[in-house]
Amino acid sequence: MDAATSAVADPLADPLALDRQVCFALAAASRSVIGIYRPILEPMGLTHPQYLVMLALWERSPRTVRDIGETLYLEPATLSPLLKRLEAAGLVSRARNASDERALDVSLTAAGAALRRDAESVPGRVVERLGIPVAELEAARDALVGLIAAANGVGAASGRSPTQ
Repeated sequence: MDAATSAVADPLADPLALDRQVCFALAAASRSVIGIYRPILEPMGLTHPQYLVMLALWERSPRTVRDIGETLYLEPATLSPLLKRLEAAGLVSRARNASDERALDVSLTAAGAALRRDAESVPGRVVERLGIPVAELEAARDALVGLIAAANGVGAASGRSPTQ
């Protein structure tokens, strides 16, 4: 039995076994958790990426497009269509920054600010559907925040941004 056959015969010894890959576990968890959000956000007229933008704006409004992109680790080409759809839905407005014409400010409209009341139930409903104790979810979130920081440290060391 050669080394390749031996590694495949023992999945724990195989560094390429799918179930040992951090990237696979993250991708599968992300799809699964976002899938839980979908039916909760749908009645509010939001997709999950739009919900993330709204979360950023509920924390602070106005914000520049650049600031939102950096906060959410989104490229302008991804963020721009999200903002256009949110604007078309009457939830945000976009305007040139008064002190820097190159910057575009994004602000909540009255409807966007009011939507926060409906959104306040989202985290609890997600926790309920997951059926995992809040303490475990907080520990998982904290571990993911550490993973993001570590990955961004690698990106910074290589001269790449987190979204490249």
